[in-house]
Amino acid sequence: MAFAVDSRRVGEALAAVAFTAVLVWFGTGLFPLWPLLWFAPLPVQLFALRGRWWSAAVTAFLAWSLGSLNLWHYFSTALRAPLAVRVEIVAFPALVFTLAVLLFRALVRRGACWSALLAFPAVWVSFEYAFNLTSPHGTAVSLSYSQLNFLPVLQLASVTGPWGISFLLLLFPAALAIGIHLHDTEPRQAVRIVSATAGLVVLVLAFGALRLAQPPPSQKVRVGLVASDLPANLGVANAGADTERLLHDYAAQAEALAARGAQAIVLPEHLGEVVDPIAASADALFQSLADKTGSTIIVGLSHVSSPEMYNQARVYTPNAPVASYNKHHLLPPFESRFTPGAALTLLPERSGTWGVAICKDMDFTQLSREYGKAGAGLMLAPAWDFTLDRFSHGHMAVMRGVESGFSIARAARGGYLTVSDDRGRILAETQSNSALFATLVADVPAVHDTTVYLLLGDWFAWLVLAALVFMLAQLFRAKSSDALRD
Repeated sequence: MAFAVDSRRVGEALAAVAFTAVLVWFGTGLFPLWPLLWFAPLPVQLFALRGRWWSAAVTAFLAWSLGSLNLWHYFSTALRAPLAVRVEIVAFPALVFTLAVLLFRALVRRGACWSALLAFPAVWVSFEYAFNLTSPHGTAVSLSYSQLNFLPVLQLASVTGPWGISFLLLLFPAALAIGIHLHDTEPRQAVRIVSATAGLVVLVLAFGALRLAQPPPSQKVRVGLVASDLPANLGVANAGADTERLLHDYAAQAEALAARGAQAIVLPEHLGEVVDPIAASADALFQSLADKTGSTIIVGLSHVSSPEMYNQARVYTPNAPVASYNKHHLLPPFESRFTPGAALTLLPERSGTWGVAICKDMDFTQLSREYGKAGAGLMLAPAWDFTLDRFSHGHMAVMRGVESGFSIARAARGGYLTVSDDRGRILAETQSNSALFATLVADVPAVHDTTVYLLLGDWFAWLVLAALVFMLAQLFRAKSSDALRD
């Protein structure tokens, strides 16, 4: 009989691991299916509420680890991360998930179900926020990016930043798990918890629907984007003849985009290397083109200005001095030799204020908030993705627009040419390998929108941290007939 019971429990554990791992695998990663993550933790949570703490811990860790292996190939081939780093990337979030499950289990079994409901997402969001503050990769681990295609929920970012979306994602399965667990013993409590959570989800969806229903501003700017994934154009062109050839090719494409009415034209990041004083020839090429066409042209270059090197966007505005923006957030180890920038680049235009950022800069909420506070209604972003991450990384910038109230025109090699508005709607998009030189022209609103998140910043993340401290205290205060061990 004992063997039969143990076999049944092992079977339940394996089923929980399998279901959660599959939902995490397809609900996160490079091309996430947004509905799946709303249910991913549920099998492990249900198992944890019925099993011993150590079996719950093992099950949770295995489930999240296996699901997170969906990025193993990306980290090993595209980012070329060492084995130890790849193991850490998989294991550390799995450990956080395990701690969240154990805290959830302990609070439910001690009768503190409301605290358990909040504690589960609070642990994860606290981890996301701490990672954002301390890591060179910013918001990269946030589960909120899995919801980029779920536009009504995406609008929550305008109030809470990405933290509120991740919180809601994990609150929902926690409520279902508590409701199922209490269904037979405390049905009224189960109904209250599930109903309150469902009501919150409906409220968020209603807010999102209302925000999406607002008519877009009539003031628009025509933007043009161009990128080439030809093998000869994929690296950073060497200083001298190679860079000169490539820039002339791109200049011809930019002139064609200007002929189609593009007022702002964005070229990709790191096209080639220019060294002072030779950089003046590149400036002359694009400045003359800007003066001739009346278009503002943004060109991504590796600029060597001894003794410094910058990942730089050169900005050519008609009949104005050349401006520049130096990338703030550099990708280690690929850009370790570059000096990070510290200033914003703002372009006052009749349509509103435009801002300039480069690729990974748009992974960080704070820099985007600084542009939002400066009144930017349109961000122009040269970029360079790794092909595999063209959706996941290429669209992170979309959330920055929702948070801080601006549209985005992003031109990436190895990715997408993307134009999005301040509601996260993709207005136009094409892959950079869709032609020898892929181009895109689109009309985009350039009017700044003030959001709650822009005004109050990471208020929700700090609220979650405070709530987590309270709930940890609750864990030790609550009376229980069942401690962490059975």
